[in-house]
Amino acid sequence: MPHKHRIFVSSVQKELALERRALNDFIEGDALLGRFFDVFLFEDLPASDRRADEVYLSEIDRCGIYLGVFGNEYGAEDAEGVSPTEREFDRAGQRNRIRLVFVKGVDDKSRHPKMLALVRKAGSLLVRRRFSSTPELTTCVYASLVDNLVRTGAIHTGPFDGSASARATLADLARSRVAAFLSRARAERGYPLGARTTLQTALTHLNLLDGELPTNAAVLLFGKEPQRFLPTSIVKCLHFHGTEIEKPIPSYQVYKGTVFDLVDQAVEFVLSRIDRRVGTRAVGPRAPVAYELPPEAVTEAIVNAVAHRDYASNASVQVMLFADRLEIWNPGELPPSLNFRTLKEPHPSIPHNPLIAEPLFLTRYIERAGTGILDMVKLCSKAGLRAPDFRETNGQFVQVLWRPTAASKLRAEGLPLGPAQEAQEAQEAQEVLSGVARSILMACKRGAQTGRTLLDAAGYASRTGNFKRTLDRLVQGGFLEMTVVGRPRSSRQEYRLTAKGRGATESGAV
Repeated sequence: MPHKHRIFVSSVQKELALERRALNDFIEGDALLGRFFDVFLFEDLPASDRRADEVYLSEIDRCGIYLGVFGNEYGAEDAEGVSPTEREFDRAGQRNRIRLVFVKGVDDKSRHPKMLALVRKAGSLLVRRRFSSTPELTTCVYASLVDNLVRTGAIHTGPFDGSASARATLADLARSRVAAFLSRARAERGYPLGARTTLQTALTHLNLLDGELPTNAAVLLFGKEPQRFLPTSIVKCLHFHGTEIEKPIPSYQVYKGTVFDLVDQAVEFVLSRIDRRVGTRAVGPRAPVAYELPPEAVTEAIVNAVAHRDYASNASVQVMLFADRLEIWNPGELPPSLNFRTLKEPHPSIPHNPLIAEPLFLTRYIERAGTGILDMVKLCSKAGLRAPDFRETNGQFVQVLWRPTAASKLRAEGLPLGPAQEAQEAQEAQEVLSGVARSILMACKRGAQTGRTLLDAAGYASRTGNFKRTLDRLVQGGFLEMTVVGRPRSSRQEYRLTAKGRGATESGAV
């Protein structure tokens, strides 16, 4: 019988009593989860002479997993104005317990201000999930706990990319594609095998065989018809003239082929539909081409989606180009050790499909060091664009690259703004700029400024949550940029105005 891990389910709010009891019954009644976990519910404790806060905090110390269920109510507050729910969440973090947070409701309109702040705090530290009903909650919890069992080695399943592909044989792989890969890998990375290497030797060297059979990764990388065996391994590309998904769709393509083909075709789809300027041949035989979105950033985002998607999912990668942004959706979620904040900081590479990622690295489609997201941020900043956004929606990871506005395009070309563009910029500025933001931007008119200087300019004695949120909003909105890209906590970090920020300060919006 395996050792059981205790799960602490928060909290004692009456609002969520039914959900907590349902989770208890579900986990302990499930044939798999019941073997590995038992559940602590505060209301099941017998009466005692111990203080309630001592009991629930000591139980956090005994449990291996903290399962937070957050609703609209914040709960009774202690002398310091903090509820048991928040005390539990903080204690679990201090004790380095695994924290899984589930938030009831699709929006925050009815949420208590302090509970809303707790939800946001949890979101800044880890990936949280929302649910609307008890069945949806139990489904999300089941997936999270099974994932925990797999990651800790309590149960063993073979990785998808390393498992034999159903019905595929070596005859279903294209030798010409393997040879082309070997040639490029040798040229790009000095790979030791040459183009004349036998198919079996090449696949063995790349760990792409399961016994005598090709793995799913082998089929995706070198298959003659990969979608014959993995029908959802396609990329759907859609182009909309507006900012919403609307029918009829002006341009819709479904691409098939190997992962290399999918990336190349999707990148070409995007680059052929965004604005570009062709320069002169004054400095060389080829006229330079400047795209409104950095091609390297577009490629990185698409490669991320194709390489790290969940290929066991029935969903497919979707590339959607709107008038104001490029969105790339792929099935799958961030690993627990990463969140949307740490994505934009130096972080380790954690490939979802390592056997697919390795050949993409060898052909220089991706880098191994986990720098892809940082490179995207840096490229967009250099191009004067708003920083990329990332989110998770219904089991899909979404990357958003923001296209330049009409006003920013004119500024980039050194042209004056017309009344419509000036009005657009002023409206954007008014939507983002508070009194604190105005103080920050006006301080940056004097040049790049440190966070300490901006604190003083905004009238704060110390770094508060409101100041940090305002500063982040100015960076995300494209009004400010960091001088040390990818390292927001660098001791040398300063903030400076972008073209959009300068426009806001000069137009009278600030």
